[in-house]
Amino acid sequence: MIYSAVQTLIDYALRNELITADDIYVVRNRLMEALGLSDWEETAADCSGKSIDDILLPLIEYACQNGIIADTANSRDLFDTKLMGELTPMPREIVAEFRRRYADSPEAATDWYFDISKKLNYVRAGRIGRDLKWQYESEYGTLDITINCSKPEKDPRDIAAAKTQKSVSYPKCQLCPENAGFAGHASHPARQNLRPVPMTVNGEPWQLQYSPYGYYNEHCIVFNEKHIPMVIDAAVFEKLLDIIDYLPHYMVGSNADLPIVGGSILSHEHFQGGNYTFAMAKASVETEFDIPAYPNVRAGIVKWPMSVIRVSSQDRHELAKCCSDILSAWRNYTDEAVGIFAETDGIPHNTITPIARKNGDIYECDLVLRNNITSEERPLGIFHPDPSLHHIKKENIGLIEVMGLAVLPARLAKELVLLEKAMLAGEDISAVPELAAHAEWANQILADYPDFAESNARQIIEKEVGRVFMEVLEDAGVFKRTEQGRSGFMRFVEKIRM
Repeated sequence: MIYSAVQTLIDYALRNELITADDIYVVRNRLMEALGLSDWEETAADCSGKSIDDILLPLIEYACQNGIIADTANSRDLFDTKLMGELTPMPREIVAEFRRRYADSPEAATDWYFDISKKLNYVRAGRIGRDLKWQYESEYGTLDITINCSKPEKDPRDIAAAKTQKSVSYPKCQLCPENAGFAGHASHPARQNLRPVPMTVNGEPWQLQYSPYGYYNEHCIVFNEKHIPMVIDAAVFEKLLDIIDYLPHYMVGSNADLPIVGGSILSHEHFQGGNYTFAMAKASVETEFDIPAYPNVRAGIVKWPMSVIRVSSQDRHELAKCCSDILSAWRNYTDEAVGIFAETDGIPHNTITPIARKNGDIYECDLVLRNNITSEERPLGIFHPDPSLHHIKKENIGLIEVMGLAVLPARLAKELVLLEKAMLAGEDISAVPELAAHAEWANQILADYPDFAESNARQIIEKEVGRVFMEVLEDAGVFKRTEQGRSGFMRFVEKIRM
């Protein structure tokens, strides 16, 4: 019965302190309006033991069955977010509570903020739980492997609707502050349950929110209130250090600012962070060096598949200036012996993926050297996954992958299951259209593991997927982990020491 379903959602909101008893009638009436109900029947309801997805499902089904919304994935998401928006506190309430808890500690504030973001179903914990995750022990440390199953598949009807959607420029993108409370439409997600928290970065107004489909613990986004493009420049390091001063238990980093090696949203300045220690943060420095201009900064090359310089200091301003000088040196650096060109035909290629964290009173920055040059043979990028690895990972290598967490496409969830069955059955994998791209890789696995059997097949396949990801990162490294690559890296080090 629909009345019981509505009352269950209200019970959920009360128990999770999203509303108070004083709010019940107003919230009920708003939910009734959304569901087209003109009368009410008192019913007993109890949300105990139910997830928010379970609670919302009968309400969404009712809306579909009664013609309130179309029965498509996007329409369902727009509607369930609308319902949660009716339970969501006003921004002033969220901000006030965050600040109250921040007065106790930054960690207390983010613990609460992340928890309420999940309770509001902005962070879709139920869907995130569908992601497939495991780890791979590599020579560089323990890499995290994730197959992204949380984001809903595109419904053909939603795709068609998006094509007919009138072009609008409000909000300008999914990171603009105007998204808070926005109803969404066919080509833009609903955000009625989004409540960012303001903060100051480099003297300017920025905001903090969590990713609705986070890949790691407390995966957050810190974004400029202005809609300005991503730029990796001297100021970026002070911005990153401002954030970790405000949230010292978080790491924060930026995607690079060039295509191929950059993130998916280059049009709006933002960083990603969170309460998670990535494999790269645990990796050791294998070659230390000094930078005479910065006597208070420790520097070294990190033992990592990509090319990473780690610098650290108690003096954040000296550290930021040191990072800026390294960025400037790299922007203009060419070494034809190892295939690095700062520009071709006036098009710049060199940039940095920067990451910052705090260890006690020590500020630490990892500067990942990137280059997006392409060739006729490698149109997706020379420092990009080799075509032989595209059956597992073809997409760009962004900040999260750089730090050691693979974000692999959803198609692999199904393909790896089918592949395992085909390998165990002795099928000709090259003859199976869905799996043909994996054929050479699968045959090599069978050759390498003569004991491949039902009892260990999945474990072996997952291990080999991890190995592929390690090779993907090695391909993205500008200085290869060879004698020639190490010599090239040291030539660049000598340049920044001058």
